[in-house]
Amino acid sequence: MSRPDFIQTIAREMEENRENHPDVYALSGIPMPDKEAVIRLIRDLRTVVFWGYFGEDRGVGLPEEILERIYETLKTQLCLAFRKSDWDCRCRFADETARSFLSGIPDLQRAMMLDLEAAFTGDPAAVSKSEIIFSYPGFLAVFVYRAAHILYQMGVPLLPRMMTEYAHSRTGIDIHAGATIGKSFFIDHGTGVVIGETTVIGDSVKLYQGVTLGALSTRAGRELFGKKRHPTISDNVTIYSGATILGGDTVIGQGSVIGGNVFLAESVPPFTKVSIKVPDLVYKEGKKDNGKV
Repeated sequence: MSRPDFIQTIAREMEENRENHPDVYALSGIPMPDKEAVIRLIRDLRTVVFWGYFGEDRGVGLPEEILERIYETLKTQLCLAFRKSDWDCRCRFADETARSFLSGIPDLQRAMMLDLEAAFTGDPAAVSKSEIIFSYPGFLAVFVYRAAHILYQMGVPLLPRMMTEYAHSRTGIDIHAGATIGKSFFIDHGTGVVIGETTVIGDSVKLYQGVTLGALSTRAGRELFGKKRHPTISDNVTIYSGATILGGDTVIGQGSVIGGNVFLAESVPPFTKVSIKVPDLVYKEGKKDNGKV
């Protein structure tokens, strides 16, 4: 049975659209990395880094089987991500990259222990470190970021952004894999936090929900690629909820405290407290009707 003419017309139009955008569709016939496989990779990484907390087997000893699965999954996805070279060449590079990534997992684990300590000491509502590992969205977002950042530094395409966007969808916290974040980092509550690609964050920094570390303007578009667009946050800085700090030349000096809802596009000296004036509040007495206001 022949297809209706209108279906054939739509198909021809869409084929013309593809031909008009060769930069988008040139590699469309080549398999892409598998999003579900990347999510499984994140879960396996979390299982081995926090061995005994996640996964079906919470036994004792080194999780060698899961490490091997991470290696195989990562190697396969790297082969798919390195799309601009021949298959044999990119898979050899994928194997080297996967091995290098796995050798960094102990360092990732040590970094997360410092983040865990920062979360526990910095949040009086935390009952235990186990509670943080199991349930804190900020801790999950930072974990995924730190894993993705390793791949980002290796020059891996696609996968780092896929990983951090998965964390973004799960937690509401958007950390670009290219951001540079120091030791003992804690995001409290976390919903709505945005940390841009060229942000630099020092050690022992604490953010609250709704903080944006962004670019001053992106109107120049691709001309800004590779340039420092996001702020630098020095050691021991606290930034309260709703604060917005913009610009690649903006530096928040060490030990400073940025208050809630502050908007900054200029640098702040070390050990400075920045806040906005409390707005004037107007109270009006309502009319009472049968005990109701």
